[in-house]
Amino acid sequence: MAAGLRLGPLLRYVDWETGEHATVWIEADRPCTAEVRCPGAPPGQDTGPAGGDSHGGGPGGEGPRGDGPPDGTRPGSPKAAGGSARTFQIEGHHYALIPVSGLAPASSTAYEVLLDGRRVWPPADSPFPPSVIRTPAIPAEGVRVAFGSCRWAAPPARKHDPIGPDALDTLAARMAAEPEGERPDVLVLLGDQVYADATSRETQRWLASRRDLSEPPGTEVADYEEYTRLYEESWLDPEVRWLLSTVPSCMVFDDHDVIDDWNTSAAWLAEMRATPWWRERILSGLMSYWVHQHLGNLSPAELADDPLYAAVRATPDGTDALRSFAARADADPASVRWSYRRDFGRTRLLMIDTRAARVLDERHRAMLDDEETGWLREQVLQAPGSYDHLLLGTSLPWLLPPAIHDVESWNAALCRGERGERWARVGEILRRRADLEHWAAFPSSFEELTALIREVGSGPLAPSTVCVLSGDVHHAYVAEPHWPEPEPAARVLQLTCSPVHNAIHASMRVGFRFGWSRAGRRLGHAVARHGRTGRPVVHWEKTGGPWFGNQLMTLTLNGRSAELRLDQVRTDRPGTRLLTVDERNLTNGP
Repeated sequence: MAAGLRLGPLLRYVDWETGEHATVWIEADRPCTAEVRCPGAPPGQDTGPAGGDSHGGGPGGEGPRGDGPPDGTRPGSPKAAGGSARTFQIEGHHYALIPVSGLAPASSTAYEVLLDGRRVWPPADSPFPPSVIRTPAIPAEGVRVAFGSCRWAAPPARKHDPIGPDALDTLAARMAAEPEGERPDVLVLLGDQVYADATSRETQRWLASRRDLSEPPGTEVADYEEYTRLYEESWLDPEVRWLLSTVPSCMVFDDHDVIDDWNTSAAWLAEMRATPWWRERILSGLMSYWVHQHLGNLSPAELADDPLYAAVRATPDGTDALRSFAARADADPASVRWSYRRDFGRTRLLMIDTRAARVLDERHRAMLDDEETGWLREQVLQAPGSYDHLLLGTSLPWLLPPAIHDVESWNAALCRGERGERWARVGEILRRRADLEHWAAFPSSFEELTALIREVGSGPLAPSTVCVLSGDVHHAYVAEPHWPEPEPAARVLQLTCSPVHNAIHASMRVGFRFGWSRAGRRLGHAVARHGRTGRPVVHWEKTGGPWFGNQLMTLTLNGRSAELRLDQVRTDRPGTRLLTVDERNLTNGP
């Protein structure tokens, strides 16, 4: 029987160093050779990981947008671009990350996916335009980055979605209707791509067909196979499937990719490890994340140097190798790095792991361990003056509403015993119930990140902007910090955008609004005094929002200029659409 396409394709990496390489991720339903063939390309061979810079990469650029020849290429695009790879096996599933080479800069090239020589993408009856790989001009003049987080992918019941239309669905519909219109060069997904702890009714019925849901973990996912069901539910959505096939993506996990409050504290972790089901859950979560999200974040050169990737491809079944890796990552988080760097011309993106790299000892609590902190500092400060914009992708906001920041730092002080054992027990209960686990809940890490941002943003070689991109909190806002003189030369901003498709309780809306108010600040100062935490060195103000709804932010970076736009999903008489609710120039000076 011929191989079929089970999931994908996802266009992941596109080369911004030479404009010649890309990677495409797929899942097939049986072992096969997977091939990406661009129009006019001859059948490919298994080339393995393509060459490229280990820090290069990013999604398609500002190539020509007009109509091209009937074969789907654009002027200047190659006639023999493509590549192939043999699938590798994990837990009975078959995947390939296909290296594509022979692309040309400033081109937009349609592609097909073939399995054992048979075309499986695009479907013959596809209502969408061809999937294309867009490469930037070299050197690239600018990049357009769309970002958001928190996408609950459950299909709506009876065609009515109680949490409103999906922002990614709506973006895909707009792009398909206007194929020559604006599109992101990269889609940055900042966590909660799947919800392992909040499954849909359809998934729960499927889970019930394979195990007893009255036994823990109940309606949450339990193993690798159940994780694959979540990715299928999310990525087989027709609009999202086409969107991810034609817009490159960068991804990082947050807690719901594994479980709510993942690694919130040492006490939480000890309790989870004492349950009979946690080990399989965490290993499966890390394994499925590595396969579905992490691999595609890497450049071809990083893939070529990755011993685990080589090991799983070198054996008929890579499950044991990947499972051993996940066990090591769980036992010793410092042995694995999930964070990564991508450069888009003169824009540097650092995607930071704020979940698995934590130090949970209450007396030495840190968002990032020492090695991760050192890596972040090295990447931020490497080659000063070589980039105009620094983007720090962290699923959890750096700057929260001030009252919430003060409550989180107060809570951290209680939990480490500043007010005695009784208050420490109270603090742990509050921490879990109120999700007090952002940067403010790791005071030393907050201070280190604040100092690093000030350092990189100062001096004659400072970038034009330093933007912290975050999600998690199910609303959007813009916050701007101010330091004691001298202020950094760069414009520094906290840009928070969430959810892509989820909801927020009315009480939380009130709480977040109160957190920015004068009364909220006074309350925050009072609890900070109780916790003996002192005041942060930086002061910040909300300059936009809060905005509630399903939404995406888009940064357009060109030269040293930066523009921000917030689009929300609205349903009205013309239909479902993305409506711009805020636009602003982020750049200092004229």
